Amino acid sequence: MLVTFLTKNSNFILGPIARLLGWIMNGIYEFFHIFGVQNIALSIFIFTFIVKTLMIPLTIKQQKFSKLSSVMNPELQKIQAKYKGKKDEASLRKQQAETQAVYDKYGGNPASGCLPMLITLPIMFALYSVVYNIPAYVNSVRDLYTPVANAIAGHTDILKNVAEGLKINLAGMDLTQTNKIIDVLSKFTTTRWNDLAAAFSSYPDIATTITTQAASIKDVNMFFGLNIINPPGWGFPGILIPILAMVLQFVQTRQISIKPDKDNPASSAMNSMNFIMPIMSGVFAITLPIGVGLYWIATSIFSIIQQFFVNRYLNHIDMDELVAKSVAKASKKKARRSSIAVSQGSSLSDLARKQTKSIDTTVKDKSNTSDKKEASVEKNGSADTADESANSKSNTPGSISEIANLLKNRNEKGDK
Repeated sequence: MLVTFLTKNSNFILGPIARLLGWIMNGIYEFFHIFGVQNIALSIFIFTFIVKTLMIPLTIKQQKFSKLSSVMNPELQKIQAKYKGKKDEASLRKQQAETQAVYDKYGGNPASGCLPMLITLPIMFALYSVVYNIPAYVNSVRDLYTPVANAIAGHTDILKNVAEGLKINLAGMDLTQTNKIIDVLSKFTTTRWNDLAAAFSSYPDIATTITTQAASIKDVNMFFGLNIINPPGWGFPGILIPILAMVLQFVQTRQISIKPDKDNPASSAMNSMNFIMPIMSGVFAITLPIGVGLYWIATSIFSIIQQFFVNRYLNHIDMDELVAKSVAKASKKKARRSSIAVSQGSSLSDLARKQTKSIDTTVKDKSNTSDKKEASVEKNGSADTADESANSKSNTPGSISEIANLLKNRNEKGDK
């Protein structure tokens, strides 16, 4: 559900995150460029390590909640078993109250386990979009594509023919824009660059530009003899990329996997996913560019090292101490929310008092005015004036009742 939401709102949500991560990636590449090193694979490794380092606090928070959950879960499961099959409103309320009592007891929060994921997942999506389209974020790499994009700008029909079969919606792209052409060229493998040069054989200048720039682009994409734009395929040494990606993910998931609980279907399902996902990653890495596989390898290496130290840190934390800190933190949050609620409630009360005071003042003013008029009527002793005062007191000027009284008075005078 969250993945679908992020996909539909990718430009709105992932765009700003991707630009920030792209700025980091560009800085890394330019830093190595100063020392004469221009290599996208190296930049991807460093980029992944930096971003994952920044996310360590979220990882620790999630791991702490997992450790806390291991203590809470037996009690939560007893409550679930107690109310199993009971769907009436009273039972549901009791179950909810008892569940909340357990969370209060340990200072836990049902949203604590989801919050790090809600923050981490958009970052990982944005991170992937940067790795998958380096020229869009790294200025020096984009400069290598720009001469080709400018040279073929007037021949987009040829570009579309060569790019046919790529996982890009060419029909929905405005290929009159240089950046859009670069987006297409960034997905070109070595074979497609050769096909593009051949397609412009009748335009020698353009073909020369394509060949020259393609060689420069290949140089910055090389990693131990492999072009990271190309898929690894089944041959050696390319096949090592998906194998490493799969094996390292197995090790990573092994570190965080929990012992299956027969009474908890979610536990068994999670362990099954931890077995299936690495295999799927290995299969996908065979068809995707090598650069994506390298990113997965870098992510797994860092996660394994990170998890090793996180586990050592958490193993030295006393469980009672962790619970006490969680309860204290939860109490502070509850007190803060209560103070805000009280503050908002008092402000609303003040507003209500002001409104009531204003109404009372208006009523008193009207009452005083009416009393003065009645006193004037009694002093003059005129019945007609008293009638008119009474009418003016009860009727609003220009109202239907006032008009009716005027007509009545005229009729009475006419009869006399």
